[in-house]
Amino acid sequence: MTPYQQLETGVRSLGLALDEKQLSRLMQYLSLIQKWNRVHNLTALRDPQKMLTHHLLDSLAVLPHFCAERLLDVGSGAGLPGIPLAIARPDWEITLSDSNHKKSSFQQQAVIELGLSNVRVAPGRVEDIRPEQKFDGVISRAFSEIADFIACTRHLLATNGRWYAMKGVCPDEELAQLPAEVEVERVVPLTVPGLGAQRHLIILKAV
Repeated sequence: MTPYQQLETGVRSLGLALDEKQLSRLMQYLSLIQKWNRVHNLTALRDPQKMLTHHLLDSLAVLPHFCAERLLDVGSGAGLPGIPLAIARPDWEITLSDSNHKKSSFQQQAVIELGLSNVRVAPGRVEDIRPEQKFDGVISRAFSEIADFIACTRHLLATNGRWYAMKGVCPDEELAQLPAEVEVERVVPLTVPGLGAQRHLIILKAV
């Protein structure tokens, strides 16, 4: 099975309907990560097949479980999960945030090369972001402990917005440390095709 076929099969098993152009863009994005990884340490993974499952499919696995037309991806690194989500949902506006200059430069280059008009890059510390309009969703993929994630992004979440924390094993200890004014709305176990490890999406809201 070619990497493209593996992606196509994985996307289908997640219940997503992506067209040929979207699948090709995802593969192009993966190639960009591999190219930049030779010079800059964007991601610890080097195996292209693992990058496909651990990065692309892992990012896309959350998509059936939430809707956020204005989404902020915090600690985005190589643009994960924000860029795969932006390719899959061109109707969403997605902002990528990372304090690492090289990673922000890669994000900007990826946005240009992939022609992602629905993505903007906000380099620097997330605490310093002051958008004209707040976000109805803020997502992180192994960015930090959940309480810290909430503390540094609270000023960015719109009323009735949601935080989305992508985790491996369900982080019960972290959830026990949540501030009183934040509650867990849902814990969604995720099955990522080709990835033999636990994944969970934690959805939180302010009360």
